Amino acid sequence: MQATFEESTSVIAEKEEQLKKQDEMIKDLVGVKSEIINQLVKTFQDSNLNIEVDKQTGAIRFSGGVFFETKSSEVSASGQKYLEDFIPKYIGILLSDQFRDEIAQIVVEGHTDTEGGYLYNLKLSQDRALSVVQKISSPEFPNFTHRDKLASVITANGRSFSVPILNSKGKIDLEKSRRVEFKFRLKDDEVLEKIQEMVNKNAK
Repeated sequence: MQATFEESTSVIAEKEEQLKKQDEMIKDLVGVKSEIINQLVKTFQDSNLNIEVDKQTGAIRFSGGVFFETKSSEVSASGQKYLEDFIPKYIGILLSDQFRDEIAQIVVEGHTDTEGGYLYNLKLSQDRALSVVQKISSPEFPNFTHRDKLASVITANGRSFSVPILNSKGKIDLEKSRRVEFKFRLKDDEVLEKIQEMVNKNAK
């Protein structure tokens, strides 16, 4: 009986230690993400660029008209100027010495409104995201700090109209839904998600 009690106590202590380590890891990862988001918000809050910074995820949203003409996937001249102003500051934060080792991906996402079919808009959104990445990566694009490291982390995704933006009445805002978003993903994001799932299960 005594042995069984001691074994149970040992198991409980082991689980408590495991939960403590998981909690510390979550705090560290959340801290890194929060610091990146804080720097992005501070850098772009007073910017004259037509963007929104999501303070929860760090995603940066450009309205559709910034980079492209209607139905076009070619970055406009004004869009190029926006990129030339935005990219050095954005990449300067994400690939800085402070955060470079934490970044797994920088994702350029294209989004459309609901006019037209899903596949048409999927291609359009993919083409637009790719055009932005190609423009940034082209030899003609002005040089910026950490440019040599960008190719290893940047990718382009098209989402069609699968993630629309709704207005205050719950209806799709066509203008805001046409957009390009810049997102980042930490190397430990998947680990963090799994740990949070485990913590949630243990809490039930």
